[in-house]
Amino acid sequence: VAGAIPLHLLPDSASVGPDGRASIGGCDLVDLADEYGTPLFVYDEDHLRSRCREAVAAFGDGVAYASKAFLCGAMARLAHEEGMCLDVATGGELYVARHAGVPGDRLVLHGNNKSDSELAMALDEGVGRIVVDSFDELDRLDDLAARTGSRPQVLLRITPGVEAHTHEFVATGQDDSKFGFTVSSGLAEAAVERATASDAVELVGLHAHIGSQVFEVGAFSRVVEVLVDFAEPFGLPELSVGGGLGVPYVEGESAPSITEWAAGIRAVCEAAGVTASVSAEPGRAIVASAAVTLYRVGTVKDLPGIRTYVAVDGGMSDNPRPVLYGSGYETFLPRSTNGDRPRAVRVVGKHCESGDLLVREGWVPEDMVVGDVLATPVTGAYGHSMGSNYNQVLRPAVVFVADGRARQVVRRETFEDLISREG
Repeated sequence: VAGAIPLHLLPDSASVGPDGRASIGGCDLVDLADEYGTPLFVYDEDHLRSRCREAVAAFGDGVAYASKAFLCGAMARLAHEEGMCLDVATGGELYVARHAGVPGDRLVLHGNNKSDSELAMALDEGVGRIVVDSFDELDRLDDLAARTGSRPQVLLRITPGVEAHTHEFVATGQDDSKFGFTVSSGLAEAAVERATASDAVELVGLHAHIGSQVFEVGAFSRVVEVLVDFAEPFGLPELSVGGGLGVPYVEGESAPSITEWAAGIRAVCEAAGVTASVSAEPGRAIVASAAVTLYRVGTVKDLPGIRTYVAVDGGMSDNPRPVLYGSGYETFLPRSTNGDRPRAVRVVGKHCESGDLLVREGWVPEDMVVGDVLATPVTGAYGHSMGSNYNQVLRPAVVFVADGRARQVVRRETFEDLISREG
């Protein structure tokens, strides 16, 4: 038997009334599901703003929101309003950020295989920093910058050889990686020499990233040590430790705050006498716990002696993380948030896949029935952004809530949208 859903997994403004009904931003979750339909992403706007402010206070100007975690025009504007730069990794993310009004010089362009058109777009838009990932990219930048008369400021992404204790699909700091220039092989040093010799780019710093959903501040400290040791002979003014700070998804997990993360990094820098500006790119830590996803229960299938399957109207098309990474989630009924959850269930989606599951080991009240609104918390990162139209399922709407009001920032798709690109 599980107790009530742990409140630390819910957004900052979450509250539970005397009747057990849950609200976020002063908006009742069941009412939101009735008004906007399901599945529905519900984001606590004040929570988002608070985490952005915390990041700026912790790292200073230049800290960038990793927009791959969750991006739409409203989120881009919010992060910019709160003083963050934006880390974008494709022409599409760059376009959304610029369309939202984020100045080009507040953008950092990442990507291990930037196309000529993406690099040209970055130069045209005056992107503040380009993080270079390969010698091929340096060659293309040299050519483009020379032809356009631009001289972009760049960082080199180095691979520090630091293992992160995380899923192999999101580990990026080990030597065997598609990302960056490895330090141990000498490629990183060769890249610095190559970029320094170029008249077309201005090398201003180094970047490293060890992976995602990392809970140990010590892992980031080791990255800083590698960065500092490698960078010292070159006197570069900027260092970035990337992102990857983990968040708790289920009861029993805990993670450092953004402030604690920054303090650990700062301690290493101070001990080493670092004078360079040191920044980071939090994404998940900004948005993950800011949101819950609301679903409608469509089927309850009891298999005696095996398990109970609860099928909802979403699935791997709005949250592929359980399928990709085996990620765990909690679940609860917003109409009965403060009571025990004695009934063990497996929450699955509506897709034509046996692996289409959302919550492998979930718990709900005994009186859950078809038609109930069911919620999964900590879905603000990599749900909307990794969503798909598998089985031609419509992608959900997104609402921001604050001060008792909800505003739709992304509308629900329509069937017409599904065929809008056909010839």
